[in-house]
Amino acid sequence: MSQTRKIIHIDMDAFYASVEQRDNPSYRGKPLAVGSSPSQRGVVAAASYEARKYGIHSAMASSMAVAKCPNLIIVRPRFEVYRGISDQIHDIFRRYTDIFEPVALDEAYLDVTENKQGFPYASTVARHIRAEIFAQTNLTASAGVSINKFLAKMASSINKPNGMTVILPEDAIAYSRCASLVAFVEGLPIEKFHGIGKVTAAKMQSLGIRTGADLKMRSLAFLVQQFGKAGQYYYNIARAIDDRAVEPNRIRKSIAAENAHQGQKVPGTKISYIMHLSFVSMEIIAALNIEPERDGNLAIQCAILHDTIEDTNTTFEQLESEFGAKIANPGFLTKFEEIGVKNCQNVCCETITAV
Repeated sequence: MSQTRKIIHIDMDAFYASVEQRDNPSYRGKPLAVGSSPSQRGVVAAASYEARKYGIHSAMASSMAVAKCPNLIIVRPRFEVYRGISDQIHDIFRRYTDIFEPVALDEAYLDVTENKQGFPYASTVARHIRAEIFAQTNLTASAGVSINKFLAKMASSINKPNGMTVILPEDAIAYSRCASLVAFVEGLPIEKFHGIGKVTAAKMQSLGIRTGADLKMRSLAFLVQQFGKAGQYYYNIARAIDDRAVEPNRIRKSIAAENAHQGQKVPGTKISYIMHLSFVSMEIIAALNIEPERDGNLAIQCAILHDTIEDTNTTFEQLESEFGAKIANPGFLTKFEEIGVKNCQNVCCETITAV
């Protein structure tokens, strides 16, 4: 009989925004967004919990965020700072296990089935990790603890911010007999399931799948027919089954980031649009731990959807003044030009991806 795994999902609370509030006491207790300003057709990368009360969230256009909260403070992102803190948190993880899988700067899965400190319970490990993170960074983290990645991820979101939820092995293994767990998974809106993005959620909703209960009602054959190989995963998570291992040596070769205007026309100038792409690129660089000077030019792929942007002249100097020399290097702009930004009359992109 295989050993029951002990998986922790650590998720920093409003990470970028919390770092800014930590480093600038005047921001504390106030609605704050990390991103670029509405005058630059900016986008929100992260929002503090005070800002979230106004309905502000990541990937929202800054202009919309300000309309919802006129007193919103918008600060520019400091990705190098965030990455440094992320590295510090990873060092804390290593005191307990070498089997951890970062999925972003602010979250990771840890397999503590066997842990270096010899603690018998994963919940004890999670408490110690959260305490050390706060002691060293003055930032809070939420944690989910269970027998697989899906349940741990779902659990970490239940008591945010600065909370922890444990889904016990006996409840997870006897899933169908644990009424509270069944109710949680079946009542979850389909877009809240980890691994189901906006496009997939929209397709599921068009098929009448709006909750975990709806998903569970569909047969494996139906889900595979509609979603290919991913259908097996969707079938399993509706039953709280997830056999994916925590992959400590996983090399992330690609990552996608949505811009704030997905599927919408974006009137504006070429410079404002390239700034959009540049901002999202910085998120990608930080998440992949890429150094352009070290790793060479990034291949930036963009889905061209509509013709909506007026062509204007753009200089490296303009980009540098807005985003700094590191992002405004010729490699970035060259790649943007390769996907059609250079001479196009109009463009609109849904996502960009570093590969």
